[in-house]
Amino acid sequence: MWLILKREVKNYIKNPLFWLGIAIGVLIVFVNVNPYLKIHYWVEGETIVNDEPDAYGDRDVFNGYVPTEEDLRREMWEERIRETLISVFRMDNEEAQAVIDEMKEMDVMAACAHLEKYGFYNAYYDYNDTTIRKGSPEEINSYIGGKLENNAFSYYFSRKFADFAGVFMGFFATILLSALFMQDTRKNTYELLHTKPLSAGSYLSGKVGGGFAVCLITLAVLNLIFFGICLIATRNSGFEMEVNLTDFLLASVIYVLPCVLMIVSVYSLISLVFKSPLPAVPLLFLYIIYSNMGSSNGEGIFGYYGRPLAIMVRFPGKFFDTAPPPMILLNQSFLIFAAVCIFFVSMQIWKRRRV
Repeated sequence: MWLILKREVKNYIKNPLFWLGIAIGVLIVFVNVNPYLKIHYWVEGETIVNDEPDAYGDRDVFNGYVPTEEDLRREMWEERIRETLISVFRMDNEEAQAVIDEMKEMDVMAACAHLEKYGFYNAYYDYNDTTIRKGSPEEINSYIGGKLENNAFSYYFSRKFADFAGVFMGFFATILLSALFMQDTRKNTYELLHTKPLSAGSYLSGKVGGGFAVCLITLAVLNLIFFGICLIATRNSGFEMEVNLTDFLLASVIYVLPCVLMIVSVYSLISLVFKSPLPAVPLLFLYIIYSNMGSSNGEGIFGYYGRPLAIMVRFPGKFFDTAPPPMILLNQSFLIFAAVCIFFVSMQIWKRRRV
């Protein structure tokens, strides 16, 4: 087992394409997490240059936005509704205000249903856009300070890192591990292996362990690089002491590694069933697409809420409000359990095909 594992790791490490893939991964992840590295405490005299609308749902604190208070949010939403009724639905000021007055005693959902009578079907999306608003430097600093009282900066940043690193690792592992069983599933080699006094457990543990170890090395390199980048970037932000390596490691272990283990296990099963790892490539790409698909919640709002046995864990929310999908720990546990079951099924297939 250990000889096979070491051989696989050495073969990958010696391949320049492996390191090229890691370099591409660093670039991809950096481009996506770079905006969050610009978050900082605003100092006296520093001004926010922002020509964006007062409220816009997909902006974040690094754009100069803070969460909107509930009473102000309703006020901002009604003002947007009034402007739309005038500009799009060609109502005059009195007619638009009359519609707003009719909504005053209604909750948001009831008000949205009421607006549909006038042909206004996007009111709830406008309400979502008012979740944040432009903030003053003092409001931004207060918001950041309040969030950092609960958790370190790296706690939030590591989740965004795990989001984009997990996507990269999914594609990287799918491409990288296509060669894991390639040599062994060639006809002459495959038959020769089955004549050797090599147990199914030892062989598959070595191959699966080798593939997983290579992905683990890749993820470890990404963790160290982005921990260092985060540490350097926050030096002048006012919270350089809020960066911990353990946050990166925990996020990777919980949200990324179970997904990688599942990919390696699928490769072992498909390679032995079809005597070739290549059929696993399109299957895993479809699996990634399934895992990365959004869905609608109980209120009909489209977003990412996670899927059963998904091999992607996304954190698409605002930086300081990133939260894992519901029951994600249970899903990750099921992934590990499913990967172990697939491993044992692969062992049985190997045993049945011994000469």
